[in-house]
Amino acid sequence: MPSTVAIDLSAIPADQREAVAALLRERDALKEINRRLEHLVAELNHAVHGKRSEKLSEDERQLAFEDLETAIAEVEESQDEQRPSEGRTRRPARRNRGNLPKDLPRIERLIEPDSLECPCGCGVMHKIGEDRTERLDIVPAQLRVIVTVRPKYACRACTDGVTQMPAPAHLIEGGLPTEGAIAHVLVAKYADHLPLHRQSQILARSGIDIHRSTLADWVGTAAFHLAPVVDRLAKHLKVSTKLFMDETTAPVLDPGRGKTKTGYLWALARDDRAWGGDDPPGVVFFYAPDRRGENAEKILRGFDGILQLDGYQGYNCLTRSSRKGGDPIRVAHCWAHARRKLKEVFDRDGSEIAAEGLRRIAEFYRVEADIRGTAPGQRHSARQARTAPLVAAFGEWLQEQRRRVSAKSRLGEKLAYIHRHWDGLQTFLHDGRVEIDSNSVENLIRPIALNRKNALFAGHDEGGRTWGRIASLIETAKINSVEPFAYLKATLEAIAAGHPKSRIDELLPWNFTPSS
Repeated sequence: MPSTVAIDLSAIPADQREAVAALLRERDALKEINRRLEHLVAELNHAVHGKRSEKLSEDERQLAFEDLETAIAEVEESQDEQRPSEGRTRRPARRNRGNLPKDLPRIERLIEPDSLECPCGCGVMHKIGEDRTERLDIVPAQLRVIVTVRPKYACRACTDGVTQMPAPAHLIEGGLPTEGAIAHVLVAKYADHLPLHRQSQILARSGIDIHRSTLADWVGTAAFHLAPVVDRLAKHLKVSTKLFMDETTAPVLDPGRGKTKTGYLWALARDDRAWGGDDPPGVVFFYAPDRRGENAEKILRGFDGILQLDGYQGYNCLTRSSRKGGDPIRVAHCWAHARRKLKEVFDRDGSEIAAEGLRRIAEFYRVEADIRGTAPGQRHSARQARTAPLVAAFGEWLQEQRRRVSAKSRLGEKLAYIHRHWDGLQTFLHDGRVEIDSNSVENLIRPIALNRKNALFAGHDEGGRTWGRIASLIETAKINSVEPFAYLKATLEAIAAGHPKSRIDELLPWNFTPSS
């Protein structure tokens, strides 16, 4: 980088000195921004091209961008402060990166002029309009104590008894928390990925001494009472004509060995929004101590629709005539996984064959982008007319490349993967309700990975089941645009008040209506 030439301000005419000084300050500020940009580019290059063990995680990349944006804002503000007030020009407003929902409470502050007398002396001015601006204000979480007072009444003239209203029912009778407090802990842990020991520390800053183990008791009690709602949610999903399935790791403490073992959360999801289906989206996470295919068999007992999934061989038992719990399931495999296999080879070896495969798959996705949101019949017609010939050509190309490429090579293995799942990869061509990939369910299990990273592991297998139950309700609420805290608070209150089991459907997330 070329060295900066020093400028002697004393040699500059006095009437120009301040302007030159301002330009020098602006130059220094731009140099600082440039330095930080170069540092970020170096970090991102390392993230992309560095050794796998040294690459930045997604969270680390986001943090780098946040730090850069903070630095830029700081420098811009400093520039504004340093400019002479008489020569200061208004900097264009920064792009608004959020929005203020209409349902947020508004607190109006009216600022009237000191006097409404007209300077010309003709009388009082009248209102001709107003300017309104809105800014987001954040009030930190408020801790409060709900004091329930139940007066007792008795007759002075007789001894027939005492009148008093019964105590309101609570999820934890005789305990400290309201249902709102329990819902807050659940959302903080499973939606915001804040472990219980950190929540305990946050409460301690406000003078509330609640040990992590007590918070864990609250979570376990809530999970027990919410289990029937989750079971009903699962039954609702399993009568669908099409579902997604995927699994992700859930580390669990193994007390006998003093370390963690690998458990799994199996996600069963419905999302028909891409073709305007009537059923609301939802997901249930089932905990299992291992990844054996019989777990999928057990979870899917009673389901006879189309199942969209990846190529994990543990699912093979679902398509066999000996399947437990129903007839063989028709599967639709995921083109995103097929694409990923070729992308891995291209990124590592620069294979032109892999690049050609990626180009061909991209043509399928261009059709999908055009038909997204249309009815199943329209999707089916478009796929038959536009995509089916492309897939057929891909199949011929695939066979040709498999004859040319060694089956033991990295590329040969990836091509063999696509070949093994070829029938399932064509399912989407014949049914407009089927998606081209299973990205919907993959997006739903990402929060599980975040919680896994922050909480490290569940304490035991039952903790894994608790994790799955609460995550099921929170993620289903989120994909139905329902605020998780409001939903869980209302649901726990309803359960505590003895909500009848015959009306349990009213407690499903998509049936929740916020109270005014």
